[in-house]
Amino acid sequence: MTEDEVRQRAFAMPLHNPAFPPGPYRFVNREYLIISYRTDPDALRALIPAPLQLAEPVVKFEFIRMPDSTGFGDYTESGQVIPVTLNGEHGGFVLSMFLDDHPPIAAGRELWGFPKKLGKPELRVHTDTLMGTLDYSEFRIATGTMGFKHKHMDHDVAKAALEAPAFLLKIIPHVDGTPRICELVKYSLTDVTVKGAWTGPGGLDLRHHALAPIADLPVLEIRSTVHVIADLCLPLGTVAHDYLA
Repeated sequence: MTEDEVRQRAFAMPLHNPAFPPGPYRFVNREYLIISYRTDPDALRALIPAPLQLAEPVVKFEFIRMPDSTGFGDYTESGQVIPVTLNGEHGGFVLSMFLDDHPPIAAGRELWGFPKKLGKPELRVHTDTLMGTLDYSEFRIATGTMGFKHKHMDHDVAKAALEAPAFLLKIIPHVDGTPRICELVKYSLTDVTVKGAWTGPGGLDLRHHALAPIADLPVLEIRSTVHVIADLCLPLGTVAHDYLA
């Protein structure tokens, strides 16, 4: 294999058998349970990287079921998103994500900089309740619940929320351990078709874990709970800020 061939084929590792395919990445019947809660603003500020600014002392805890996703298959993820601003633009900073499928873990970290770790999330209907759970190292660290389809939600509102920009802190180290890439990445979901959206009563229980510190942002008050089913595309991102420039 020549050096030119290496450069032409260099998309993901390993070169001869990449862990994930090139995009675009299309998701069909992607299902969300999003529980927004008020938390400690000082704890949030300690976790948000400048130049991002805290927009409000709220965390969106998400459970996402993805039964049909291009190249990634069938998987579930869970994580925390914080409302922020960058130069006056509102969006969400993705603080943590836990999922149960290697290709989207590898692609998420290498392409966009998603803060993904291996976990065991689940989203399902249990009798009259939509329930999301997250286990890490066989220990239950999060349980989210919502009354199943209690009230219809405006589809335009749900669509606008899904299309809002999101920010990621992408870090890729050099071979000596120093940062080779350290940047804020911005992305927005596209081609969003909302198939269903509902609100209802919700609850969230978080447990402490040394390697999955989601409970460091305590639940002080549930602000809203939504359930959304949509088709959408996840495009590649852009660099919003380069820490090493």
